[in-house]
Amino acid sequence: MSDHSEVPAAPVEAYEPPYYVAVFTTVRTQDQSGYSEANARMEELVKDVPGFLGMDHAQTPGGLGITVGYFRDSDALREWRSNAEHRAAQERGRAEWYESYTLHMAKVERSHGFTRA
Repeated sequence: MSDHSEVPAAPVEAYEPPYYVAVFTTVRTQDQSGYSEANARMEELVKDVPGFLGMDHAQTPGGLGITVGYFRDSDALREWRSNAEHRAAQERGRAEWYESYTLHMAKVERSHGFTRA
């Protein structure tokens, strides 16, 4: 995950359901050579997917990382999943950057938000 400290913290807005989420939870290896560059490239690429709504990131001090990608429909999610550069990054992640990960896909049926005035 890239360093988002320069961006004010704000979650992706609540969209009108249904839409889809991909929840990617990771524990990374010690050697992260090339990870930041690859991650930045993936963040650029996913923005070009029609139906991509946004992304949230979180990292615990203990090393658990969570990225949630939001997609308007299953076609958008499928397009992202099948992107050749993304597939190559996935393979490199398994080979070099991740001790473990889980990926959860879900259809959002309810969504709302709150912002203090």
